[in-house]
Amino acid sequence: MSGFLPYGKQTIEDDDVAAVAEALRGDFLTTGPTVEAFETAFAAKVGAEHAIAVSNGTATLHLAMLALGVGANNEDGGDVCIAPSITFLATANCARYVGAEVVFADVDPDSGLMTPDTLAKALNSAPGKRVKAVLPVHLRGDVCDLPALKAMASASGAVLVEDAPHALGSIGTFGGTAHPVGDCAFSSFASFSFHPVKTLATGEGGMLTTNDAALAAKARLLRSHGMVREPGGDPWWYEMPELGFNYRIPDVLCALGLSQLRKLDRFVARRRELAALYATLLAERAPRVRLAASPAHSHPALHLLTVLIDFEAEGISRRTVVESLKAQGIGTQVHYIPVHRQPYYVNRQGLADLPGADAWYARCLTLPLYPTMTDGDVERVVDALAGILG
Repeated sequence: MSGFLPYGKQTIEDDDVAAVAEALRGDFLTTGPTVEAFETAFAAKVGAEHAIAVSNGTATLHLAMLALGVGANNEDGGDVCIAPSITFLATANCARYVGAEVVFADVDPDSGLMTPDTLAKALNSAPGKRVKAVLPVHLRGDVCDLPALKAMASASGAVLVEDAPHALGSIGTFGGTAHPVGDCAFSSFASFSFHPVKTLATGEGGMLTTNDAALAAKARLLRSHGMVREPGGDPWWYEMPELGFNYRIPDVLCALGLSQLRKLDRFVARRRELAALYATLLAERAPRVRLAASPAHSHPALHLLTVLIDFEAEGISRRTVVESLKAQGIGTQVHYIPVHRQPYYVNRQGLADLPGADAWYARCLTLPLYPTMTDGDVERVVDALAGILG
């Protein structure tokens, strides 16, 4: 048997190691010039006016909520955020960090994405509540219908915050115009993560992008304890007019991020090649196994290669498939357990009826996808899966 194939894996090359070593030999380990250099290069890459680098992806969402003034300190009961149930915990939790309530939106059962229809139902389920933010998730790397979601959010007095850790390098085409995810043409913020399994890795780290200078300044302020310094004042003096956090990211990690960003196009191209090969090979196994659906407007740089399997119809449990693949050196994962079913949210607001999210969860399985995989690795995964399903 060949080596183990995890579902996702960082691609660290010699130039990445050299970039980190150079940063270690420099004068700054944190809050130095490499942070700003990474921010500038990232903003240019995705077409945004501003980028704010922080310690992790969850911190980006927390800062977005704080910068937008989402919270609970309101006489009429506080703000509400709408998040899809198929996502990682942080998408919903960021609202709770600032005291806002969460309304879960259902998703398309075949793509896992929030849609205009599912957002409409979520908005209708929150009559009389002040919806402050809608957080669409570009699941797997596929792009949500941003213009439609923005129009609906705006009509409700809310803004969009794109949760985009899966979608660096993805493009949405709307009205004949291609929009890189992160250009914030339809949103107040876009949020990215650089966890090792993501398209670009810094170990831990995240980035917020925005086209609003005031929001960018607010996020930068809150990233570092809320401290301000008066220009021309005493060099040691600082004040904290409001409470902030330590969400700074080290120069060393930004050095790695800069090095990775230079090869982003290569990473994305290889991911697309591998995804196309999966699609070709899996087409022969349809409808027993099929790729998650991709909207026509989406040209994804897939972070996750997710297939849908009717395990009940196949007469086999997902756990059996997962364990059988692992025995053959193939790692998998499930993205995601619906957040509306997590005990914290069930205890807080009862169990929502979201059939699309439940149908997605019942069938989804993420297979290996990362740039250093070979075509033979993809063939091995598909053949193993076909053999297990009989």
